[in-house]
Amino acid sequence: MIKENQRTLNYINIALDAILIFLSMPIAYGARFLLFPFDERGITLPYYLVLTLCLLPIFLVTLAAMNLYDSLRARRLYWEVGRLFWACAINFVVLQTILFLIKQFYFSRLTFVLYFILVFVVLSGKRLVLRLCLRRFRKLGYNQKHVLLVGSGFMAQRYIQAIHDDPNLGYLIDGYIATQESFPELGYLGNLDDLAYVLSRYQPDEVVTALSAQEFERTPHIIECCEKEGIKLSIIPFYAEYMPSNPQFDSINGVPVMNIRRIPLDNIAHAMAKRLMDIVGSLCLIVLTSPILLFAALGVRLSSPGPIIFRQERVGLHNKPFYMYKFRSMRVNADQDTGWSRNRDPRKTKFGAIIRKLSIDELPQLFNVLKGDMSLVGPRPEIPHFVEQFKDEIPLYMVKHQVRPGITGWAQINGLRGDTSIVDRIRCDIYYIENWSIFFDIKILLMTPFKGIVNQEKLK
Repeated sequence: MIKENQRTLNYINIALDAILIFLSMPIAYGARFLLFPFDERGITLPYYLVLTLCLLPIFLVTLAAMNLYDSLRARRLYWEVGRLFWACAINFVVLQTILFLIKQFYFSRLTFVLYFILVFVVLSGKRLVLRLCLRRFRKLGYNQKHVLLVGSGFMAQRYIQAIHDDPNLGYLIDGYIATQESFPELGYLGNLDDLAYVLSRYQPDEVVTALSAQEFERTPHIIECCEKEGIKLSIIPFYAEYMPSNPQFDSINGVPVMNIRRIPLDNIAHAMAKRLMDIVGSLCLIVLTSPILLFAALGVRLSSPGPIIFRQERVGLHNKPFYMYKFRSMRVNADQDTGWSRNRDPRKTKFGAIIRKLSIDELPQLFNVLKGDMSLVGPRPEIPHFVEQFKDEIPLYMVKHQVRPGITGWAQINGLRGDTSIVDRIRCDIYYIENWSIFFDIKILLMTPFKGIVNQEKLK
């Protein structure tokens, strides 16, 4: 049933997109000449509508190529919006190229700019409304995806927890098959030998296997049973906890090879784009915050004896040490290179407590960004003393050093800064590294003033 529902939903989705894409043109045309009423109209609206009809199939094909008409049950809204932006940008370039080639120079370029902005906004809004409607339907028990779980190991528990934590996904586990009963909250349907019978009786929309290493040899049997019934099969490997969230595959003479740790910033174009944003962003922020920098420097100088800028060795990109700059917020002490700062720390000066509370002490790191030691966004760098300690205690801890450390980051805006869980911080850092994009950086930067500046440190 879910397949028929998905197909119907896709048709409705495409039809709504087509209508909104077409209707955006007369609105953009009207807005263009409403904003600039004294400009000569030139080509009239019917010609724009004919051009829109010609562009419409190209637009829909682009959206389909961006996977925006696939099942997006497990995708987030920001992923859809990002794909929509690039689809609109690509079609804008395509339209301008076509008009240039056929030598049509009399169409209003401003109208097209307004048109594509409007298309992006209305299609994004439509997808938001659709998600809210689906969320409501799923709460009522409709549009559920029925899943049969095979296995009862650690990854099976992780899968059940993930489904339980996000009911808006609309997954419903009808039961599980395993060598023994392990999940009292789910219906036990038998062992692996009963799989063929269970599939023919229950006909789930999807089978998800999460076998242990000892049971993995049964995988061919499971594949055969699912293919015989024509049921989609998804496999969670027993080593999934060591895999990235978006694994990359290569092929060597037909042999698939999975890269355990390939990150977007390995791409030189991505790295250059991020570095350019760091240079421009740090220069702008240094200029904008210069009055605060001057005020903080004077405050530190007058509050206690010692240097204004505190230099501390940290571990950065590719495990290379560098000196990170901060406004000194503590009295000069013997533990400054190995001591762990606490929410309540007697070493803090009164003025230092204020600038730490408001993260003003971090502003000199903008010069670290300009030098190339740091980035505006990335995992927070740690003292070498603690790096040596954590790399043996925290799984995947050293992965964070595959990118430049940042002033702010995904962990910081999720409240994980200062005296908080290192394990949770690393989990956020790994997520950021594996899912990096310019838009993700921009999102973090925009959220930082609201979630990443005022911290939980006490003023006393």
